[in-house]
Amino acid sequence: MERRVRLWIAITLATLMSGSAANALTLAQSRAQIAALNADILTHDSATETLRRWCAARHLADPPEILAERAPGPDKPADAEVRRLLHAAPSEPIRYRRVALACGAHVLSNADNWYRPSRLTAAMNAELGATDHPFGLVVKPLGFHRVTLSAKVLVLPGDRFIPADVIRHEAVLETPDGEPFSLVVETYTSHVLDGE
Repeated sequence: MERRVRLWIAITLATLMSGSAANALTLAQSRAQIAALNADILTHDSATETLRRWCAARHLADPPEILAERAPGPDKPADAEVRRLLHAAPSEPIRYRRVALACGAHVLSNADNWYRPSRLTAAMNAELGATDHPFGLVVKPLGFHRVTLSAKVLVLPGDRFIPADVIRHEAVLETPDGEPFSLVVETYTSHVLDGE
């Protein structure tokens, strides 16, 4: 009887250890994928296009398009810091848009966006006000580039689980001549790990 108990304990421990190893491997793989997405966003001007490619590679939706779902909540007026970053005069209108960027049923990012409508065309402003098209897609004809102000991976080294939010970026979008027209704060969710 004692031998059977020892054998059962040994099998149980081996099972638990293999499960822990599998979980650690999954956590390590998740961290690697988060780091890869972070690097991809940092090396490209359009977060929307980066997410579209990510969505396609992971087969999250067919077709792999990104939609900007309006997020409910109060308007966030541009404060002095937002105006400074956008080089906006105190009286210049600044619009605010909060969206969830989704690929199919997967919300990949929540984004706060303050932008100068005077730097966009009338057609762009109308499209942003009336559609679920992502900001980056709408303003693509401006040939903008992205200046990252901060980028932070939110998964800490000691974390045993992947949190709901995994990456946060703050960036200014500028026209080719260096004129800032948009400030974005993007929070990427753990749903970026969905799919293959």
